[in-house]
Parts: sequence; C-alpha cells; structure tokens
Amino acid sequence: MEEKIIAEEEALAEQARIRREKLNKFITEGNNPYEKTKYAVTADSASVKGNFEQLEGKEVSVAGRLMSRRIMGKASFSHISDRYGQLQIYVTRQDVGEDTYAAYKKDYDIGDIVGVRGFVFKTQTGEISVHATHLEMLSKALLPLPEKYNGLQNIDMKYRLRHVDLIMNQDVRDTFFKRAKIIKAIRDFLDARGFLEADTPILLPLEIGADARPFKTHHNALDLDMYLRIETELYLKRLIVGGFEKVYEMGRIFRNEGMDAKHNPEFTTVEIYQAYVDYREVMDFVEELYRHVATEALGSLRFTYQGVELDFSKWERLTMVEAVKKYSGVDFSAVGSDEEARTLAREKGVTLEKGKDTKGHVLAEFFDAFVEDKLIQPTFIYDYPVEISPLAKRKPEDPTMCERFEYFMMGMEMGNAFSELNDPIDQKKRMEEQAAKKRAAGANAQVDEDFIDALEHGMPPTGGLGLGVDRLVMLLTDSPTIRDVLLFPTMKPKK
Repeated sequence: MEEKIIAEEEALAEQARIRREKLNKFITEGNNPYEKTKYAVTADSASVKGNFEQLEGKEVSVAGRLMSRRIMGKASFSHISDRYGQLQIYVTRQDVGEDTYAAYKKDYDIGDIVGVRGFVFKTQTGEISVHATHLEMLSKALLPLPEKYNGLQNIDMKYRLRHVDLIMNQDVRDTFFKRAKIIKAIRDFLDARGFLEADTPILLPLEIGADARPFKTHHNALDLDMYLRIETELYLKRLIVGGFEKVYEMGRIFRNEGMDAKHNPEFTTVEIYQAYVDYREVMDFVEELYRHVATEALGSLRFTYQGVELDFSKWERLTMVEAVKKYSGVDFSAVGSDEEARTLAREKGVTLEKGKDTKGHVLAEFFDAFVEDKLIQPTFIYDYPVEISPLAKRKPEDPTMCERFEYFMMGMEMGNAFSELNDPIDQKKRMEEQAAKKRAAGANAQVDEDFIDALEHGMPPTGGLGLGVDRLVMLLTDSPTIRDVLLFPTMKPKK
C-alpha cells in the first residue's frame, strides 16, 4: 500500500511539472492566462440548453472548466463545466485557427478554465453544443483533477478538498444550491410575517451557565477572556424587551464538543421570538414554516430521506410523559418521588449523572434511552421537566413542568421552543443554580446580569423557537451526515 501511495504521488508530481512547463510556454508566447482580468460571458450551460430554439445559430460566449476532450484530427469535442452543469463544445482547426487548435491539442489540460465564443447548434446525436469560433485560455490548472470515473473516493479528502469535490460532483453542487434555497425560504417566510432580522454578538465577555461548552479566546486590547456564543437567545430576548415584538437571527453557533454524523463544532441555527404567543402557537408556527420550506425547496410535503418517506403534512403531538409511557411502558404521572424515579432507573438500566437524579432528570433520561430514536415521522414532544429547562416558563397547573417542546424526525432533535420565562426572580435563581453546577465542574460560568436587568424592565409573554438549519438541510437533501451539508466542515489538520 505504501509503495502504491508513493507511486501515485510521484505520478501527480510529474503531471504538475508538465503543466508548469505548458504554463511557461503560454507566458513565453505572451499569453499569460493569469493576467486576464475578465471575460465577456453572455450565456451559460442552462440558458443554452433551455433556450435552444431561440439561440440556435446565434453567437454566444460561454466560459467554464474543461472536463473532457475527444481529439479527432482537425475537429474535436470537449465539455466545459459551469455553475449549472456541463455544455459540449465543438472545436475545429478551420474555425479557431491553426495556432489555437495546436495549443488546444497539446497545451490545454483537463481542469483548465477556458472561454469559448461560437454559435449554438445540435449535433447529429442530438446534443446541444457550441461550435467554437474563438477559444481562449483563462486560467491554467497546475494540479490534475481526480480520475473521471473514480473521483474523490476517500471520504476524508472529499471534505478537506471541497473545491475538488464540487468540481467533480454535480450532486454535491446541487446540495449547496438547495441549501441556499432552503435558507432563503426560511428568511422569506419570516420576513413576510413581519419578523425583524437581527445581528447579535458572537464574542461574549462571559461564559454563561448553559450546559454547552464554549470556545474560549482572548481580547488583547481589553486584556479580557472572551467566549464564542453557544446560542443567540439572551440577546434576542433583550430585543423583545426593547420593543421589537418579532425578531429572529440566523447565524453560526459554536460549541466545543464532540463531532459525529449530527454534530459539528460550528453550525447554523435560526432563533425566532414573538411577543404575546405561547408554545402551543409556536407549534402551529413550526408546522407552517416547515411546510413552506419543503414546498419551496422540493415542491412537495412528502419526500424520502435515506429510504424512509417523511410527510410534513402530518405531525404527532405527545407530552414527554406520554411518549415515555408509549415507548417504555413506564408511567411517570404515577411516580410520586425522586427516590421512586431512581429505583425505576436502576430497574430499567438507565444511567444517571451525579447530581442529576431528580424525578425530572430521570424522566428526561428515560426519554433519551427509550423514545428519541423511535421518533421517525415529524413529532412534537412537549411539557418538559423544569430541571432541564432553565429558560422556559413553568406550567401554571404543574410547576414541576415547563411549557417547552422539542420536535423530532428520523430520531433527530430538529428544534427547541418555549413559552419564554419572563419572571426575573425565578430566572435569576435558575441561572445561579445552573452556573453553580457548572463551576463545580471546573468551568468559569456566570449569570448574565445584563439579561436579568432586561427582564426586570419587563418582558411581555413570549414564544421562542430555535431550529437547526443544517439538520433541516440534511433531511431535504437526503444527506446522511452533517458534513455533507457544510461546505467546509471542521477537520483535524493533516500532519
């Protein structure tokens, strides 16, 4: 295997050397491709193919990456690739000139960026093409592309060399076109309903008590340790206090935690807050939002993810207690004490963390152990224990539970929502308890006193929602891992 790798590296080095020689030839002849600053493009692969009847016989100017060549004496066929796909080019010595055609045969390589001017026609096999009358080298590729039919087989290299992956795989490009369409559909939905898009700080002066572990950095001018945000919630709710009754933010979140098929240290969320609504109205809002996005991105509410058909027109709603009873057989509404809950955990083999062994914590652990991976179709799970919901409002009829829901598809948590806690006294107490537990574990957690100050100025009843954009894109692009929907996922540097 090592000998094979060495041989492949030597072959690549030889190809790179030959390509540099060709570049030097272009430069010597006064045709340095890197000196060209622009090229007048009048059409692309999609417009040429989609408007053939109007363009047939007419001149167009196209540009793209040379992806294939079939040299046939005085006439040859090539394909160039642009953002929309590939387009065939017909090149003849008679039409482009003897010198240009000779360079095209000897000095052009797969991967080069070329400009082509010519007229649109259809070949005898029926392929819409451009008959070149002018051919120009716009950028010389000094490194070869992967072999056409094998492409980038190494998954690790697909993510490290995303630029090559995008060149070689139209499906990958389509995924990110669709990602952009999904993000636009979310924004359009919110903007049409009067929500204001906000930008809140990414660098924070304190580590809050939330469970997620932050990335830490240092501001030299202020000589101050700072932390990358793990959420946008506290700032957005301060905007609600300030009178912006409908706000949202879409942006990057950073959590210094593990990586797997559903987690990346930096990821995209959208958090949405609306005054004077509760969590049940937010549930209705989520259904409407997802139906809109699926319709815009896919044209349907039904689609297949990894072989399973999902339907955004049907959503189940269960309390956490109901869901645990349905999938584990244990009815927590009949559990009277923390000790009774701990006994049930031991009997069912559910592991509890130290300090997290109240009835509410046990209920949450039962949910993780017996329920979450069973939730395939869109499902709301609502009414969460107060112990695991420090920012949610308590249920008036049962203060041990909060007006909170999460929703799930394909066993993945897709979003989290509350009737937001607006009692500054209760909020400060919960944040102090949370920060104390985190400090006991070695963190430097603090209470965000500015946020408490905002609540003390009065925040109206508010419904809030945070949803993971990347996981939604995974579903709507049928991508099995989050790294497939991030252009440049976090990777450990190669030695």
